[in-house]
Amino acid sequence: MSISIRPAAVGGLFYPAQATRLLDQVQHFLGQAQPHQQAHPPKAIIVPHAGYIYSGAIAASAYALLRPLRDKIRRVVLLGPVHHVPIGGLAAPGVAAFASPLGEVQLDRAALASLADLPQVVMDDRCHAREHSLEVHLPFLQSVLKEFKLVPLAVGDASAAEVAEVLERLWGGDETLIVVSSDLSHYLPYPAAQQLDATTAQAVLDLRTDLSHQQACGATSMNGLLLAARHHGLKPALLDLRNSGDTAGDKSRVVGYAAFALYENDVHAH
Repeated sequence: MSISIRPAAVGGLFYPAQATRLLDQVQHFLGQAQPHQQAHPPKAIIVPHAGYIYSGAIAASAYALLRPLRDKIRRVVLLGPVHHVPIGGLAAPGVAAFASPLGEVQLDRAALASLADLPQVVMDDRCHAREHSLEVHLPFLQSVLKEFKLVPLAVGDASAAEVAEVLERLWGGDETLIVVSSDLSHYLPYPAAQQLDATTAQAVLDLRTDLSHQQACGATSMNGLLLAARHHGLKPALLDLRNSGDTAGDKSRVVGYAAFALYENDVHAH
């Protein structure tokens, strides 16, 4: 591989580039998160990927749930949509690590290699070079977990079944967390966004797998996760649902954000 580490690309844009300021902001968001009691820890979370001033508090509502799992989670499977480089299927990076201002996260190269025979998985570092939908989650993960390896996949043109097949390969046990990165509606007036985002949130809670990209930019990954969630008997919970008009923007054109946790229940727990 020509480059061993993918450097942070959006520090100073989506989040503070200085490590101390970044850690302070992440800890502030985590400290403000409302507790959400559940018998089991989440197997998967769905979290937004906008600039922290817009969606950091919403993302933190899911990441705060992971703190009791600090020593248990050893692998994070992270899926997010491509914004800059179109791709067919799911793009795996060729590097050894991803960096944020808080340090480097090693990639689980063995897990990525286990996907090599799937036709929908390609190796493409171009998709990852400038992509924020994955990077913005690293500081949260580095703050709430101890030592973990990352399996980052940039998701382009793929079916829900193709994404679910990849997730099945990587499902693992309690040591593996799945994170799907997605914002919701884009640039609607505040009331219209609230209405559409509420419909989308209900679709997630109903484990529907036909979300559109008008509902969520990460709809492809979400549909795949929800398909796999059906198979594994996961139960979703809505943690937070707001938009940029609620956090740090005007209400004429807003972007929607939601955080969900998906839990194993007693019947389906492994």
